[in-house]
Amino acid sequence: MPYDPMLVAPMKEELTSKGIEGLTTADEVVAAFERPGTTLVVVNSVCGCAAGTARPSVIASLEADITPDHVVTVFAGQDIEATNKAREFFEGMPPSSPCFALLKDGKLQFMIHRYQIESNSPEVIVEALKEAYAKFCA
Repeated sequence: MPYDPMLVAPMKEELTSKGIEGLTTADEVVAAFERPGTTLVVVNSVCGCAAGTARPSVIASLEADITPDHVVTVFAGQDIEATNKAREFFEGMPPSSPCFALLKDGKLQFMIHRYQIESNSPEVIVEALKEAYAKFCA
């Protein structure tokens, strides 16, 4: 059963208000992931590490000189269909939320899992994202 939409609305808005595209259906995910170039996928969540580390980190990382062509988000526990479809693209990776996945032309290039988010500071996560952007988005 999905989370109450009223509960997750502010958590979604924290990202979408910064221009990150919210995806809520499997069709939207497929269309977004089929776009050429690089796409950062943020699997958002209600947990404390999403609030304290994941969302602030991704927002700060987008101030880098090099960034992905597209940045999208799905919400685990709310946008279930979209999240499941997104995870199909994370070939060989276990489900994780929150997490960040960087795709290039629809293929997974880099991923930061929940265990890496919850065990690091936002500054460490921002630097890891910026390094991935420099490597895969240049």
